[in-house]
Amino acid sequence: MASSGLASRLYAGEANINIVGRRKMWFTIAAALILISIGSFVIRSFELGIEFAGGTSFSVPAATAGKTLTQDEISGAVEKAVKDAHPDASIGAVQKVGEGKDASYTVRATALSTAEAEQAKLAIVKDLGVDASKISDNQVSAAWGGQVTRQAVIGLIIFLVLVVAYLVFRFEVRMAAAALASLILDLVLTAGVYSLVGFEVTPSTVIGFLTILGYSLYDVVVVFDKVQENTRGITAGSTRTYSEATNLAVNQTLMRSLNTGLVALLPVGGLLFIGAGLLGAGTLKDLGLVLFVGMGFGVLSSILFAAPVLSALKDQEPKIKAHNARVLTRRASRSDDAAKGDRNRPANATASDVPAMAGSTTPRPGARPAARRNNNRPGDRRR
Repeated sequence: MASSGLASRLYAGEANINIVGRRKMWFTIAAALILISIGSFVIRSFELGIEFAGGTSFSVPAATAGKTLTQDEISGAVEKAVKDAHPDASIGAVQKVGEGKDASYTVRATALSTAEAEQAKLAIVKDLGVDASKISDNQVSAAWGGQVTRQAVIGLIIFLVLVVAYLVFRFEVRMAAAALASLILDLVLTAGVYSLVGFEVTPSTVIGFLTILGYSLYDVVVVFDKVQENTRGITAGSTRTYSEATNLAVNQTLMRSLNTGLVALLPVGGLLFIGAGLLGAGTLKDLGLVLFVGMGFGVLSSILFAAPVLSALKDQEPKIKAHNARVLTRRASRSDDAAKGDRNRPANATASDVPAMAGSTTPRPGARPAARRNNNRPGDRRR
């Protein structure tokens, strides 16, 4: 019964969970996660894919005469051949291309010289028993990856500028600053997880990072729209501080944010855990991981970080600071009056001993009802 009651209050926005009031705790957690992410950037760095680091790509047919090769067999044979040709080399993702008898596997390795690539190719032919004419190798330059990176950075900067301009126009400067801080936190933490896990950074990863920005922005705008509704004209006489009104808005949009996030994470989780994990589609794990982690952090940051940052910024505004002081002063005054009334009341006083308020039509408990006045004149008593 208690859990069902909590669920009902959550859906009605009446759970009154103190999220904004604990903003120091959320800021401390965010700072710790940022430090861990930056430490991972420095110590572990990123596992750059062949498009960014350059390298050699081998294409091996999935079927030979009377035998179908598995992904593990091809990956092991290519890794052994590449290591024999160049001991310091390593292989990366294995991608299946095509279906049936025309299927092949593309295996990426670190850059090899022409002689080393030819040696590795001959070793693959010998180990797997495939036709040498059906194995191809290609040298991939890191210049293309650098170009992709530059275009991605330019796209990111343009996106953030447009986001800030829209938020300033739609809301205000402090809301734009809070939303931008939430987006940057989302990016840094997602990149930190990517660095810790050690997945390859590919063009799919870059696309995923740009995608999660739009999703994170959507969730922040939903929360801030409700904040704006709750705080419109708040300095005119509201009984809530700005932080309390912001916290109410977060509670009112909490279930919407969680439901939207869950619905979005289900297909992305299928892409990551089923497509990449069970079916072995290696190229899907890059995009799946960045989307899954980024969307998850986007939901959490819009609830636990964006709104608290906004309240912290607004509390520094002179009008809001004065309003908060008035609300707290009135609240403290009422508390003092109530405490004085309790002290002045006799210890053996009952509810019937408390005088009724002037003008009150509510009788005291246990009081006899007053006799009804008869305004009819004696000559009018006919009925």
